[in-house]
Amino acid sequence: MSLLITGSIATDHLMSFPGKFADSLVVDQLDKLSVSFLVEDLEVRRGGCAANICFGLGNLGLDPILVGAVGEDFVEYRAWLERHRVDCGSVHVSETRHTARFVCTTDDAMAQIASFYAGAMSEAREIELKPVADRVGDPTYVLVGPNDPEAMLRHTEECRQRGFPFVADPSQQLAFGDGELIRPLIDGAEILFSNEYEAALITQKTGWSADEVRERVGTWVVTLGAAGVRVEQQGEPPITVAAVPEVQKVEPTGVGDAFRAGYLAALTWGLGAERAAQLGCLLAVHVVEQVGTQEYSLSREAFLRRCAGAYGDDAAAELEPHLRTFRP
Repeated sequence: MSLLITGSIATDHLMSFPGKFADSLVVDQLDKLSVSFLVEDLEVRRGGCAANICFGLGNLGLDPILVGAVGEDFVEYRAWLERHRVDCGSVHVSETRHTARFVCTTDDAMAQIASFYAGAMSEAREIELKPVADRVGDPTYVLVGPNDPEAMLRHTEECRQRGFPFVADPSQQLAFGDGELIRPLIDGAEILFSNEYEAALITQKTGWSADEVRERVGTWVVTLGAAGVRVEQQGEPPITVAAVPEVQKVEPTGVGDAFRAGYLAALTWGLGAERAAQLGCLLAVHVVEQVGTQEYSLSREAFLRRCAGAYGDDAAAELEPHLRTFRP
């Protein structure tokens, strides 16, 4: 079995603003917006949605295949990911562009203002999935994450043509994409990931009702922030899983990526949707408690104790056999 994770690979520049953005915004003057915020710190970290998901999967003991485009400045990042069980053999290296950059400022209310420079990511549209599958075997899932839009469309269409099960995770691309982009990205997906706001964007921009979306995807997984996650399937009652209480909320960047890693890992292990959502939440909470999307490490004993505290002993017992690669 193999998991092909396509999407962005980037360097994150993360800053913290000691206040609330809302206090500096005048609602009836937003068309003249020109503000700056004096931040307290700057953290430069590894990131990108596909790389973050792969890092999470690697920490859970799987060997994901990273598929994306980077610049020649990727050397150290590649070594880091490979040390964490990520197969980088199908990463395209641009000869002319830098690896993508994500620049984000977070305020005290966990609101964020961010910019993204695509750079080498624009060359992801040149990647074909068949040579990847020929190298590693037919995929259990292909996750089509936020990326160059043409690459996302190409990967999704190739999955349909070749019969590869795919996971739709359009995420940040929903904000500027129209229905013509979004509809083909999600139609026929085995799983659709979104948060609650993105779910509203999907129905608004596609013109499909929530029921019509559920008819077109196998499972719709909607993350709800501090309220946890809701798993929806057509004709079935929704499954709602509570979030794991954080010890300290530090920085939310990459939380959704960690959730996706946990969810897919559980499915790969043959566990059901409820356990998958629980594992996703367990991994996600480790990210929000750190600065940076790939700075956490996992201890088997602490992880299982936290699982039991949040979801009960049965959940911990069901996950325990799959966590053999964790350090004690």
